Amino acid sequence: MGVTLDLSRAPAQPLAPQKPNLSGMTRAELAACLVELGIARPEKARMRASQLWRWMHHYGVTDFDRMTDVAKETRAALAEAVVISRPEVVERQVSKDGTRKWLIRMAPGVEVETVYIPDVGRAGALCVSSQVGCTLNCTFCHTGTQALVRNLTAAEIVAQVQVARDDLGEWPSPKEDRRLSNIVFMGMGEPLYNLDNVAAAIDIIADNEGIAISRRRITVSTSGVVPQLQALGEKTQAMLAISLHATNDELREKLVPLNKKYPLSELMAGIRAYPGLSNARRVTFEYVMLKGVNDSPAEAKALVQLLKGIPAKINLIPFNPWPGSEYQCSDWATIERFAAVLNRAGYASPIRTPRGRDILAACGQLRSESEKMRASVRRKVQAG
Repeated sequence: MGVTLDLSRAPAQPLAPQKPNLSGMTRAELAACLVELGIARPEKARMRASQLWRWMHHYGVTDFDRMTDVAKETRAALAEAVVISRPEVVERQVSKDGTRKWLIRMAPGVEVETVYIPDVGRAGALCVSSQVGCTLNCTFCHTGTQALVRNLTAAEIVAQVQVARDDLGEWPSPKEDRRLSNIVFMGMGEPLYNLDNVAAAIDIIADNEGIAISRRRITVSTSGVVPQLQALGEKTQAMLAISLHATNDELREKLVPLNKKYPLSELMAGIRAYPGLSNARRVTFEYVMLKGVNDSPAEAKALVQLLKGIPAKINLIPFNPWPGSEYQCSDWATIERFAAVLNRAGYASPIRTPRGRDILAACGQLRSESEKMRASVRRKVQAG
């Protein structure tokens, strides 16, 4: 597959009066909105909300006129009072390996990157963002170089899934042969600093009458906001991933500064208490391989000891370069030796194949300001 890059900027859209957008509301919010606007009586609101829900989230409809089982006068009232809209896709890129990346503008100055990776999970995974920018400043992560703008709303998180399914042509929601089968909260931001909106978005995404992606196929990755781990499990029943990258506090504080607030002893205790943790619901530990930093056999053995007794798998992630980074990726042979230590200890430790590097879509490379990168810099990254 060749590289396809559509680097044209979408024209600015004129500002229009804001109407409520139904597409990101929970079922309860949707029913309440219909009552408040006088579109449905309280006793009919739940039924009407279910109708609209199926059209929006199962069929992907954005036009009320296509809702053929809704009365014509009701459709007219809906069109007058509310919208079902998508955010603006500013840029769409397709990697030579089939990875897709969208730069999505939620509002003026509010842009995020979302990535679809084929052949991950059952069929393909969508890496969604939960914040614009990030506060954690992990030194190996490009997103960490962008200051936090704000949390995304539940509607804006769900919109990323809707945009991807629009582009993949996956409406109505397929039962079989899905191209998008998994959701991972591994994009921009720390999901546990936006847990209420993340939980509401997961409720929408997992609803069986809509997008219908099982909670067991939704993974939330955190750098270790320990006080929110219990709430994450209770509110979402999502799979847990931990952005780990080091086996001792001294190194992890350099790589993941949040470790100064929640050191490894507290993090491991919080993980062991995660609701639903079992051999069938293992924690995924993410470990980026940094040359000469955290990739020795001794550190592999320390990792085995650190995770002892935790049902876990370990994703080894070759470091993905980005302009200005101080790190290099570990040699492949070094990564394989590291993996062998983990395998001998009984841990599944797949080495994640870098995907989308040529369009800065790989793990740790997302940054919504990437569209501002000079073409010469982008070509240099692609050539590398």
